[in-house]
Amino acid sequence: MPGLSAELVQQLYRTPPDRFVAARDAAVAEARRAGDAATARQLARLRRPTVAAWLVNLLAIGRPELVADLVQLADALRVAQRELRGPRLRELSAQRRAVVGALVAEVRKLAAAEPDAPPASRLPLAEVEATLNAAFSDAEVAEQVRAGRLLRAASYAGFGEVPRPQLRLVTDDDEEHEEERPARRPGPQRGRPEAAPRTDRAAEQAEQAERAERAAQRAARAERARQRRALDRELAKAQADQERAETELTEATGQERDGVAVLDRLEAELAELERRRAVAEQDLSRAKLARRAAERAVTVARRRAGEVEAAVEALAAEEGDADAGGGAAD
Repeated sequence: MPGLSAELVQQLYRTPPDRFVAARDAAVAEARRAGDAATARQLARLRRPTVAAWLVNLLAIGRPELVADLVQLADALRVAQRELRGPRLRELSAQRRAVVGALVAEVRKLAAAEPDAPPASRLPLAEVEATLNAAFSDAEVAEQVRAGRLLRAASYAGFGEVPRPQLRLVTDDDEEHEEERPARRPGPQRGRPEAAPRTDRAAEQAEQAERAERAAQRAARAERARQRRALDRELAKAQADQERAETELTEATGQERDGVAVLDRLEAELAELERRRAVAEQDLSRAKLARRAAERAVTVARRRAGEVEAAVEALAAEEGDADAGGGAAD
């Protein structure tokens, strides 16, 4: 196997989660049989996605052009938010809602075409929608969605709509030019001294609200960062434990496979020995029968030889007697 290919990774991540581990382990075994230990290790590190993450990956793999449009719109939204362009933000936010709705509908269609997908009533479409919304505020989530390697659903943990522009003062001039600019405390206006205090108070209140909003966002980001670090540490430990357990399982499986092969070989040898033993027993039985027949033949031959020998001796005795009688007559 010539290294870990993007096609193989996509094939694994479009596999339903309940069959992901078996498909991944089969790919690991194939890489090991091919002698590609590096690819086997990379494959073993791939983790099973949740059902919601699998649906998002299915969308990224099956309809990459739609996900590319989502990422492009997310970039535009983040730019508009940084530039505090109110009308543009409202326009892009409306587009966001339409795009997310269309993508969720597309996910439903893709899932319906998958034979092993859960039924439509059990699809976690709310988590899919939350993940797609999170991609608009988090560039890292957007990249994971685009790559089609999402492991779990994501959600936006900020304030209000995704993304939400910071609080600020909008003037009539801003609306006319369709662009919002940061509110500034107006200076003294000649001829209208009575309006200055109200303008100052409004600007000060807006600045205070903006500072409070920024402080709340910083605190929320710090808390999320702390929670993420803790979860990352816990996840790293869990993944290390899982990887160690999977390695032990792979080794144990290999040892079991080797043991089965040795047992099969010994059983084959034992069967061969049993066959040879049966043949030897048959040969021995035939040899015993032949020996018994030979013994009987020897007995008959000995008896016959004794009888013939006795007859010869009797004949010789008769001949001796005859010779003795003839000599006396002479």
